[in-house]
Amino acid sequence: MAGILDLLNSDLGKQIVSGVAGSTGNDASKTGSALTMALPVLMKAMERNASSPEGAAGLMGALTGKHDGSILDNLGGLFEGGVDESVKQDGAGILGHILGSKQQGVEQVIGQKSGLDAGSVANILKVAAPILMGVLGKQKQEQNISNSGDLTGLLGGLLGGSSANNDQSFLEKILDADGDGSVIDDVAGMVLGGNKSKGGLGGMLGGLFGK
Repeated sequence: MAGILDLLNSDLGKQIVSGVAGSTGNDASKTGSALTMALPVLMKAMERNASSPEGAAGLMGALTGKHDGSILDNLGGLFEGGVDESVKQDGAGILGHILGSKQQGVEQVIGQKSGLDAGSVANILKVAAPILMGVLGKQKQEQNISNSGDLTGLLGGLLGGSSANNDQSFLEKILDADGDGSVIDDVAGMVLGGNKSKGGLGGMLGGLFGK
């Protein structure tokens, strides 16, 4: 199965990046950078939420109903003339649910690394979150997933599976921060190119964005 970052490099991914950039008024390359960092974090947060029976049931319900993948069928219509406010409100709800108190810290870290302010990152994520849910909904349908064990397997597969230990540690560090802004200190060495190891997602992102 292709990972979530492979998706961003596909034609669909490029359409998503340019559409999100246009609808939020941000530079396309910076938007791409923000999404490259944000989508694995959101996926990891969903994977953690789905590890409880209640969380898994909630995500299964969302992917069966509202987020069944149909949003991907007309991305041109979604982005044309600006994204509808209801989509952004939906995105804000998704982010609040999966990131909780970590949301602000995550937005600050991604903003620092991508060269955007946290407010711009917040707008990008609001548009991207329903699309990400649509990607998951489509994968759920294609793989005929009907139980929570398979669902967490789907999320893990999109994250790159258990081989990406360094990446997982980076994601955990962001998500385990207490949300008061110190998340930036917690992961600065990994995300912002400090003196820590260049392995894993931190090193990969540094290489991708040349920072």
